[in-house]
Amino acid sequence: MADWFARIPARVVWGGGNPCYIPSQDRVLMPAAAAFTTGTARWGTLAHELAHWTGHADRLARVYGKRFGDDAYAAEELVAELSAAFTCATLGIATQPREDHAPYLAHWCRVLKADPSILWSIASKAQAANDHLASYQPAESEVAA
Repeated sequence: MADWFARIPARVVWGGGNPCYIPSQDRVLMPAAAAFTTGTARWGTLAHELAHWTGHADRLARVYGKRFGDDAYAAEELVAELSAAFTCATLGIATQPREDHAPYLAHWCRVLKADPSILWSIASKAQAANDHLASYQPAESEVAA
């Protein structure tokens, strides 16, 4: 598992405060591994932040929102959540609901209610993010060799 994430050339800084991706610095901040109650939580959170990392202008060039509460922010958060779920499924990591997702869910529901077709766009972007992260992994033939 750690090898899969280590192959991704993102600048990940462990030991920071809250997990986040900082677009202006093109880096991911993660708390110390010991701050997570389970490996599942650690890897799922890293998958989420790396999904944000894929949106940088030099990679998939997604538009980020400015702050919690705007629709672009909510859409980007849903892209990251879906991409993380796809990544976790690929790696066999069981995901767990978290209480801090409730405010995000309320906003996502509002955005989706206003425009249900946006889900197709978000899911497509999430799959592209997942594909981008997976592109750093060796081909199965290389692993077998």
